Amino acid sequence: MKGIKFKLTILNFLEFFIFGSWLLSFGKYMFVNLHFTGTQIGAIFMTLGFASLIMPGIMGIIADKWSPNKLFALSHLVGAALLYNMAQQPDYDGLFWASLFYLMLYMPSIGLDNTISYCLLERNDFDVVKVFPPIRVWGTIGFIIATWITDSFGWGVNANQFYFAAVASIVLGLFTLTLPDCAREKSETKKKTFSEAFGLDAFKLFANYKMATFFIFAMLLGAALQITNMFGEAFLHDFGNIEAYKDTFAVKHNGWLMSLSQISETVFILTIPFFLKKFGIKKVMLMSMFAWFLRFLLFGVGSPVGLGLIALILSMIVYGMAFDFFNISGSLFVEQETDKKIRGSAQGLFIMMTNGFGAMIGAYGSGYVVDLFTKDGVKDWTSIWYVFAVYSLVLVILFAVMFKYKHDPAKLGEIKH
Repeated sequence: MKGIKFKLTILNFLEFFIFGSWLLSFGKYMFVNLHFTGTQIGAIFMTLGFASLIMPGIMGIIADKWSPNKLFALSHLVGAALLYNMAQQPDYDGLFWASLFYLMLYMPSIGLDNTISYCLLERNDFDVVKVFPPIRVWGTIGFIIATWITDSFGWGVNANQFYFAAVASIVLGLFTLTLPDCAREKSETKKKTFSEAFGLDAFKLFANYKMATFFIFAMLLGAALQITNMFGEAFLHDFGNIEAYKDTFAVKHNGWLMSLSQISETVFILTIPFFLKKFGIKKVMLMSMFAWFLRFLLFGVGSPVGLGLIALILSMIVYGMAFDFFNISGSLFVEQETDKKIRGSAQGLFIMMTNGFGAMIGAYGSGYVVDLFTKDGVKDWTSIWYVFAVYSLVLVILFAVMFKYKHDPAKLGEIKH
């Protein structure tokens, strides 16, 4: 269909524009405006995990049986009202529940975004591996632009970030209704077993050693995905307590500096087809894990000036490999290895393992680590980042030994049905 790639570009742009409006500044907002502890912030970020634990699977099941488009649109229209509600919460309990209810709709929408994109590209005879990454990169661009706007207007330390995201959510919900529907055709329906009827087929993937190992490490690596999103801006903001650093760019515009991570994403995401076909999913995942090790290590030695600033910038650069080589490549790997009849459920399972169990481990663990290295209100950020660096390095070693996968460059072409 003419213009379908452009429409999917808009879809992905707005999907992550919403997230970029508030995600990076959320931890700073809770530290600076609401005066929450690291454990409280970790608990609230755990709502991302709770929401991703069951909801993506359920939403994937509904999408397979109903319409991914309509479900996606409904999620964002209702989500706009829930974002407004988040802005009204001044205390821990209120914000915890408001965040949970909103993320129960937003987190599954990431998997639905993938499902809709893959569906429409395939129906129009595009090669998903080649065509989707350049489309998905506009999601990252949307995230970056939203982060810049939030930072430039100073909304990162107040509730305006949520109002901003709510407006974008309404726009996306309405726009989605203009796309061709991806509901399953009647010819595809047949009498199903109990497991099929409730969309549980994706869990059969755990019977396969390769897929089970992949999903377990996806969970463990998923624990690292949100740590710098949770505490990155707060970490840079804390340098403002030091006289020599308080007027530096890294302190005054930490949102802009952090957004270099997403700019790096826009570069690395375009390299995914090459790296996947050249090296295979195992080596690509190992590259991602090692990049996470460097991400945290460089944060640990970083500061707003001189070589410290160079270390921070390098950390932002390696983030693109750390995030994309796991998140996007993992999604494509799941697409390759699963039957198209359970595609929505399988993508939901991937999100559940990474942004569900993984995010819960990362949120709780990182909040505990932050408080462990906090004394009299002062955080030892260097030690905090080193703990996360060691964790990532351990994953590199274990995954290299345990994940068994024989790379076949020709097989990636089979993603296009």
